[in-house]
Amino acid sequence: MAKMTDRYENKNLINLAKDKYEQKQRSTIPSEIITLTSEGKIYSDSSILSSGKIEMRYMTAYDEDILTNASYVKEGVVLDKLLESLIVTDVDLDDIAQVDKDGLILNARILSYGAEYPVQVIDPTTKKQSEQVIDLSKIKTKTIDITSDEHGEFEYTTKTHSIKFKYPTISQSKGLSTISDFLKSIIIEVNGLRKPADIDHFLKYEFLVKDSKEFQSYILDNTPTILLEYEFEGDDGSTFTAGFQVGANFFWS
Repeated sequence: MAKMTDRYENKNLINLAKDKYEQKQRSTIPSEIITLTSEGKIYSDSSILSSGKIEMRYMTAYDEDILTNASYVKEGVVLDKLLESLIVTDVDLDDIAQVDKDGLILNARILSYGAEYPVQVIDPTTKKQSEQVIDLSKIKTKTIDITSDEHGEFEYTTKTHSIKFKYPTISQSKGLSTISDFLKSIIIEVNGLRKPADIDHFLKYEFLVKDSKEFQSYILDNTPTILLEYEFEGDDGSTFTAGFQVGANFFWS
């Protein structure tokens, strides 16, 4: 038994040494300080993310394997795995709000492949398709003016109810297929009650659809986001705006 224990201890020491070596090697890769889309306004005062900054390193050839990993693609976690690999700041990906995810992906693309991103667009006037180049460094963001408390919680009131909400994290935003799923992911307190059962009861029997729609509009208006759109020049010299998406193929020109 002693020999078996020694074997396990030796294995743990070897793994620890490997981890330390890996961390040391990663520290030699260039990195940059990135401004979060939310500017840190949605996090608790105790969170390292409340600074509005996060450190991200440049991609290496090894990181490109993540983008083509078949199991990651199948599970739909390619970009999550990539961010986990690139973020240097000591923070769990599950603690990062979903609203900051697109901005991190955008910056990862700029750091690793440059700001120029070629896309195919259709001129709405001539209906002709052409290749244009987006300067990702010029993509605009929408910030928020509302203020959270020290816990990163925001307050919203109707005529009869007081609601506290918090922007969901990346993990909390997965698998939301209904409006009530979304509301349960963002509402953390109703009239002083925080138990999931109380919030579920509120959504089922008390939150009238008119009030729900107004609340959802308020959230939409006050959600920090990357504006995934760009102004292009048409064949006749006029300009038009078209949107683009952020996905795994975003990293391939």
